[in-house]
Amino acid sequence: RQTCCICCLLGCAAEFYVIDDRIGLGREFDGIGGLSGGGATSRLLVNYEEPYRSHILDFLFKPNFGASLHILKVEIGGDAQTTDGTEPSHMHSKGEGNFFLGYEWWLMKEAKKRNPNIKLIGLPWAFPGWVGEGTQWPYFFPNVTADYVVSWIYGAKQHHNLDIDYIGIWNERKYDPVYIKLCVLKYSLYSVHYPGTKTVKEALLTEKKLWSSEDYSTFNDDIGAGCWARILNQNYVNGRMTSTISWNLIASYYKNLSFGGDGLMTADEPWSGHYVVESPIWMTAHTTQFTQPGWFYLQTVGNLTHGGSYVALTDRKGNLTIVIQTMVATLNAFDLLLQFCLYLIFLNLKAHLTDLQVWYSKLDFKTKNDTLFQRSSPIKVYNGSFTLKLDVDEVYTITTVNTGQKGAYPEPPKSQPFPKNYSDDFTIDNPPFSEAPFFADQTGVFEYFRNSTDNGSHAFTLRQVVTERPVTWARDAYQTISIIGDYSWTDLSVSCDVLIETPVTGGVFLAARVDQGGESVREAKGVFYWISANGTFKVTNDIGGRRVLAEGLSGTREGVWYTLTLRVKGYFATGMLNGYPLWKNAVVLEPKNGWAALGTLSFEYAQFDNFKVNAE
Repeated sequence: RQTCCICCLLGCAAEFYVIDDRIGLGREFDGIGGLSGGGATSRLLVNYEEPYRSHILDFLFKPNFGASLHILKVEIGGDAQTTDGTEPSHMHSKGEGNFFLGYEWWLMKEAKKRNPNIKLIGLPWAFPGWVGEGTQWPYFFPNVTADYVVSWIYGAKQHHNLDIDYIGIWNERKYDPVYIKLCVLKYSLYSVHYPGTKTVKEALLTEKKLWSSEDYSTFNDDIGAGCWARILNQNYVNGRMTSTISWNLIASYYKNLSFGGDGLMTADEPWSGHYVVESPIWMTAHTTQFTQPGWFYLQTVGNLTHGGSYVALTDRKGNLTIVIQTMVATLNAFDLLLQFCLYLIFLNLKAHLTDLQVWYSKLDFKTKNDTLFQRSSPIKVYNGSFTLKLDVDEVYTITTVNTGQKGAYPEPPKSQPFPKNYSDDFTIDNPPFSEAPFFADQTGVFEYFRNSTDNGSHAFTLRQVVTERPVTWARDAYQTISIIGDYSWTDLSVSCDVLIETPVTGGVFLAARVDQGGESVREAKGVFYWISANGTFKVTNDIGGRRVLAEGLSGTREGVWYTLTLRVKGYFATGMLNGYPLWKNAVVLEPKNGWAALGTLSFEYAQFDNFKVNAE
């Protein structure tokens, strides 16, 4: 064995590590992934125009370009709020499947188009109400739930030619063993969410694959990037987890919803085309561009003495990749890292280890002048060893793989706020997606609808289609609601044609200054202008209708189109019905700003048309 003599850096002792395959290999590497869903986290991505939408997808999925993800995990929509919105189910009602609702099918196909080898995972967060048979538990009739989930798998194949590689049970909830048996599922692996890089002893003893199938959940700034880089190494070093999946894939939802700005990159302005390739993309690339599922970790991996960690992987065909991370500043640990000497005892690869490719990143929290995924000069291997000088908050990839690339496109358009004047008449004969652009459903599901009973001005509408409370995951409102616009809007006028479909008990609303969505939608405040099929109206300061600002007779009923207009300026709000004042000067002390919205009084059918908003 050769020894390695090195000089000290900054007066501290050097560190010496060995990569050795003589004791055998470690666990098989299963890949790095991103999660679209849990929920509606990719909602705005579909509304980007080309070429920007394709550019974003390339940064996520294209091999040797950006994040180059190995795995895409998606939500099996359940018509319910699952963090940042609702995703539509493929079966709103029993026996009526539609495998073209939502955008996850599209996203999986786009990922496969770029990387045919990408693995696909489906997981339900919520279920349509009929699955629970009127309860909030999907396993009272496990055969019903099993048929529902299996139909999604078959639908993926039959309608989209997508093979689903893994299926989850129920996100972060208890499961039923009878259901597992009915689904003919087998426990191919154990997965955990947010493990803190640790695995319990009992899981290790099973010798099954161990995954962190949801992790990260951090703002995609440099602090988040450091967290992600650390997780990617230490989930294996500390927990022997062979796959890590980021929640979420991309921050493509209104930033004032829950966990705004999480994800590997940001694309929340389809109206402008602006997006940001954030630093977590390049932390991901340090691993994904130089490994593939089916590679194996070496057993000689570990933590660095002064902070950080290193892993080594091989394809057993002559390639070796080593990833070193020193992300300690994000943990408030500022020990200086030193000269790093790595001695290679690699019987199968020794002849190939002469010049190693080097890729380097540095998160500079002092100057904010980061270096991200930069190709450096190759490292010379002398007598089976090489040295590196390491500092805090760096990532190095040292590899025999020479196909790495830092992909780039021309700068996207500059950031712009949501248009102050916006309208949509929902007239589209063959919509590419079931949702209208920019509307973000927070409870219920609002879809394009071809109104066969009206060949006139309301032949194409937007319809709320969830008619019973789903088996929920979050605290959905008891009303349905879809938001749109700029959270900073204060003074505005919003109007919409509305059709109540439910006799007597039915109702719809138009709203402004809506201040809550996501998991807090039940507590949303704003100005809510309601009309009901029983001939009354009400103006409330909250979605639950607890604080009434005005109320009275409206003469409204089901089956008739009405035009609602809501104007809010300063501390006062006024409402019109079919162009005539119905109420005025309701006092609105709070909130001061928020989105525009529309919705229904309960889980009921209702239609909307000719939506317009004008903000000052």
